[in-house]
Amino acid sequence: MAEGWRRFRTGRAILDWGFWIEEPAVDEETFKRRTRLLGLRVIALSRAMRRDLASDVIARQVVRSANSVGANYRSACRAKSTADMLAKLAIVEEEADETVHWLEVLRDSRSIPEEAANPLIAEANEITAMTVASIKTLRLRSRAIQNPKSKIQNA
Repeated sequence: MAEGWRRFRTGRAILDWGFWIEEPAVDEETFKRRTRLLGLRVIALSRAMRRDLASDVIARQVVRSANSVGANYRSACRAKSTADMLAKLAIVEEEADETVHWLEVLRDSRSIPEEAANPLIAEANEITAMTVASIKTLRLRSRAIQNPKSKIQNA
């Protein structure tokens, strides 16, 4: 099997990007679960919040951005190259940060109570930080890969 590929007991093989998201290491399935739960928790919050025109508009935005985090992470897990993965993880980072913004707007406008918003804000911030760390790791590793036959060497 070529370098970078990992075979499972089921006989399936996948390309192993070989990065961990945080210490202690969070694997792909755990991170998928966390991003999916963030979206589900935001949906539950939006269903329970005070209803008025402004809150409804912002609730729609936060539901979209929070659920986009998980969808885009799943897409990044199926990336065809390191560059593709970096691009998709950048979207995950943006959507997680946008989720923080909308949750803070809802909290600060008193559309949702602080005790409901703060744990979600903390989780979205953690997801953002872990995604940034993954992006940095991938960039460092991709710079370290060199073609020994090439006369051009990476700096």
